Order: sequence, then C-alpha cells, then structure tokens
Amino acid sequence: MVINFSARRVIAALATAVALALAFATMAQAQSQSQTPKMVGEKYVPTIWVDPDGCEHWVMDDGAEGYMSPHVRRDGSPVCRRGNLCGSLPADQFFATDKYAINSAGQARLREFFRDARARGYIITGHTDSRASDAYNMRLSLNRANAVARVARSTGANVVEVRGYGERDPRVPNTSAANMAQNRRVEIICVQ
Repeated sequence: MVINFSARRVIAALATAVALALAFATMAQAQSQSQTPKMVGEKYVPTIWVDPDGCEHWVMDDGAEGYMSPHVRRDGSPVCRRGNLCGSLPADQFFATDKYAINSAGQARLREFFRDARARGYIITGHTDSRASDAYNMRLSLNRANAVARVARSTGANVVEVRGYGERDPRVPNTSAANMAQNRRVEIICVQ
C-alpha cells in the first residue's frame, strides 16, 4: 500500500486528535473523581428578611448579605425602622403540649391584641424549650408562629415575617421546669 504525503498528514492529524481526546477524557474523569461530592439539600432562594430592629436585609445564594436601607449614618451604619417587643405569649396558655393549634380563648385574645396594637407591621417568632430534638423544636416553633400569624392576618394586620427559632434563643437557661416554661413562647415584634 502506497500512501502519499497528504494522506500521511491526515492520518497523523487523526491520530493526534484521537490521542488528545483520550487524554482529555482521562483528565476529566480523574478530576471528577477527585472533587468532593456535592451536598444535596433544600434549594436556597435569595430573600429579604427583617431583623428584630426592623432593618431589612437582602441575602444572596452565595451567602452575601446587605442592608436594604439606602439611608446611613455618618459612621456608615444603616438607619432602619425600629421594632420593639410588643407581645409575648406563653405557649402553655395558648397551645396544648406539642401542638400548634391555638385554643379559642387564645384566638380571641390575639384578635383583640392585633386590633389594638396598630403597628405598621409585625414580626412573629416562635420559641421552645430544649426537651426535644433541634429539628422537632424548629418545626414546632415555626408552626406556632405561623398559627399566630394566621390570626393576625385575619384581623388585617400586616405580618412582615414569621420565624421559628426552636430552642436556639432561650430567654433563660433551660435548667428547671419554670425556666423551660418561660422559653416556650411566641413573641410579637411591632415594626413602627
């Protein structure tokens, strides 16, 4: 078989292309095996949240965060709407143990509170003691805060945000039954 000069170039180019393709495939496979596996979890959605002082924050999926207020003091700190704790509901008086449905007397007291408070908005936070798992307490505290928010919205109140802190923000140490009762609460922050 006689191969002319141009055919040799084509064969050499094809052989080089095949060798490069195999090299890149080998490198890509080695790189994918050496990378740490991706964590699979809930999808993060960029959001805006309001802190207890009434400052709005923006948060992006890469963890970057900033204040929404364009108004700053001379030192660069933001000027925010101020909020104050205007209501604290002992969970034992409003909810059955390990439940998040508000009893009828509690609903009536809450409706009266939201009609009289007349704040521009409300941040409602739920809290628990430390007797259950963290995941359970987070879920229970959020469900209780949402139950209070439903009553608030039924009166026309503007609920800015609902949060569940579980056992993470105790008022007092969870060292006695009396202290645990103080930590089982829903707090209402009035945003002026």
